[in-house]
Amino acid sequence: MSETVPAERFEEQRPRLRAVAYRMLGSLSEADDALQETWLRASGTDTADVENLPAWLTTVTARVCLNMLRSRRRRREESMELRVPDPVVSPESGLDPEHEALLADSVGLAMLVVLETLKPSERLAFVLHDMFAVPFEDIAEVIEKTPAAARQLASRARRRVEDQTITPERDRGRERAAVDAFLAASQQGDFDALVAVLDPDVVLRSDGGTARPALTSLLRGARTVAGQAVMFTKFARLSRPVLVNGAPGFVVVDKHGPVAVLALTVANDRIAAIDILADPERLERLEL
Repeated sequence: MSETVPAERFEEQRPRLRAVAYRMLGSLSEADDALQETWLRASGTDTADVENLPAWLTTVTARVCLNMLRSRRRRREESMELRVPDPVVSPESGLDPEHEALLADSVGLAMLVVLETLKPSERLAFVLHDMFAVPFEDIAEVIEKTPAAARQLASRARRRVEDQTITPERDRGRERAAVDAFLAASQQGDFDALVAVLDPDVVLRSDGGTARPALTSLLRGARTVAGQAVMFTKFARLSRPVLVNGAPGFVVVDKHGPVAVLALTVANDRIAAIDILADPERLERLEL
C-alpha cells in the first residue's frame, strides 16, 4: 500500500529542514523555496518503505538545495558579484523561538560568508555532516559519489572554514562594548577612534545588489576600512541596535524604511569583520 508524508509530520520537521536549507543557501527566501519544493516531492512520493522519515526529508532538502546552489553558482560566475548572505535579525532583547531554531548552533554571518566560498558539493558535505551529523553514506547518495569522496569533501571544506572563519567573542558584555565603541566613533566620524576599535586585519564586505552597486565593496585593513567613515557616519546616525545572527549589530532605518543591516564580528575586543547587506530588494524580503 502506498503512503505519502502526512502534512503534520512534515511540519514537525520544518524547523530543522529550514535550518539545513539556510546553512546550505545563506538565503531565507530561497530556504523557504527549497522547503516548498521538498514538500511537493515528499507529498508526491511513496514513503511506505522509508524507515527514518526525518533523515529522508533532510536528504531531499539537501538535494534540492544542491541543485539551487549549482544554478546560482553558474549565474554568479557570469556576474562575479559579491554576495553577503541573508542575516537573521532579531530584537536586541533576544531571539524569538523561530530564530533560536534557525540558529541553534550559533551560525554567525561571518561563517556563512565563508560557506559561500565553498563548492556546492563541499558545502553540502560540511553542512550535513558537521552541523547535522548526517552519515557520509547518506551524503554520498545525494552527491552521487562514494562515502570516501563525501568524507574528503567535508574535510576539505572543514579546513577552509577553520582557516577563514573568525572565532567571535563569547562574552556578550565585551562584545557589546566593542560594538558601542564602533558606533560612537562612527557617529563622530572619528578616524583615529575607528582605527583603534578595528582589528588591524578587519574585513568589510558590503552588498548593495544591482540597485546600489556603489555600496558593493570588499575592503581589508583597519585604516582602509576606517576610511569609509563618511558611510559609517551616515549609517550610525540612523542605526537601531538589534541582534544579527545572535550577535550585536544594527539596522539602519531612514524615513523610507530599512537601508542596511550591519553584522559586526568581535574578536579580542576589536571589530574583526563587518558584513553589510544594503540590497533594497533583499531587505524588503526580510520584512524588517
